Amino acid sequence: MFEIFSAILAGIALGCVTGLVPGVHVNLVALVLVSLAVKVAGIFSTLSICVIIISTAITHTFLDAIPGIFLGAPDESMAMGALPGHRLLLKGRGYLAVVCTLVGSLGSLVVGILMFYFLAKAIGFLYPHIKDSTGYLLIAIIGYLIVIERSWKKKLLSLLFLCLSGGLGFLVFDLEMNQPLFPLLSGLFGVSLLLSSLKDKTSIVKQTSDSKLSLSNKNLVKALFGCSFTGFIAAFLPGFGSSQAAVLAKEMVGDLGDEGFLVMVGGINTANMLLSIATFLMIGKARNGAIVSVQELIGEIGLHEVLVFLSVTLVVAGLATMLALRATRLFSKLVEKVNYSKLILSIVGLIVVMSLVFDAWLGFVILTVATGLGYVAGRQNVAKSHLLGCLILPVISYFIL
Repeated sequence: MFEIFSAILAGIALGCVTGLVPGVHVNLVALVLVSLAVKVAGIFSTLSICVIIISTAITHTFLDAIPGIFLGAPDESMAMGALPGHRLLLKGRGYLAVVCTLVGSLGSLVVGILMFYFLAKAIGFLYPHIKDSTGYLLIAIIGYLIVIERSWKKKLLSLLFLCLSGGLGFLVFDLEMNQPLFPLLSGLFGVSLLLSSLKDKTSIVKQTSDSKLSLSNKNLVKALFGCSFTGFIAAFLPGFGSSQAAVLAKEMVGDLGDEGFLVMVGGINTANMLLSIATFLMIGKARNGAIVSVQELIGEIGLHEVLVFLSVTLVVAGLATMLALRATRLFSKLVEKVNYSKLILSIVGLIVVMSLVFDAWLGFVILTVATGLGYVAGRQNVAKSHLLGCLILPVISYFIL
């Protein structure tokens, strides 16, 4: 028990780093831990190293909303939460924006654990029937998201930016880059949003610590249902990530406002990670980098490992929530004390420097192109969900071509 608890604390510490520092991904930490597994065998057992990886991944899902909302540097899972989170930030409610994601994370985690057995059985039953149709299912989903746009102009613009972002995605994944997603997603969803705020001469008002959601209990239940269901889909459907799941959840349950959407984004992020364990258990497939690393370490999992991992997620969730709240209070105090225009320029400068550090001038070029594409899409009022073509079109081509 002492070794497992030590592994949990180590995982939480690493999760704080991956969650709060843009560009440092869980997958990178997981790969490092796998490579060090033999060297630390005398300190941690293989199961304990897996616990570190799971703890890191779960902690990450609780904290990764903070840089996306306050710094405009979201990762893939929080890309769709950047805009509504930023809107709340500009109203002085950045703290509430993060709280919404935490409510979603905790709620979906509890629902996922309670329903784990039934969801695992459902994955085992459904997968053989859809594994050969994955690409076509993804086409149907993105086609549906375009068709529901209100006017023909919006439909055509959405299709155009879906294809443009998809082309950029093909280019990025064809290049040899250390961190391809960092400049790509930071440009499309982060820097472009910050530059729009700078052009509009937006200012940050005093941040409040009010964490009371305006969502009714009925809408909160709808949000948790939406994120749990679509998180279940994302857990075993390759290429269907957390951001796409959030858009689908919105269409399923209706528009619940910025707060409701953030609850769903946070919930899907955590549900996806939790149910990836069920996917690994039932069909032996790893759907994210953390579970891939666990698979490399132990090969397969049984009931004992699942019970350990589920118990670990509950402990980690409680500690990560407290850490996230304290970190958000700190970010809230810092963001209101500085000139917002200077803050934006500083953040953009930091993202540029990090892109250069990760991938030299290639990273800078990708960041610039992605920023331009995201900026123009925003000015044309194209939904940010269509820019996720940068991820989903390459996945579709993998399954179909």
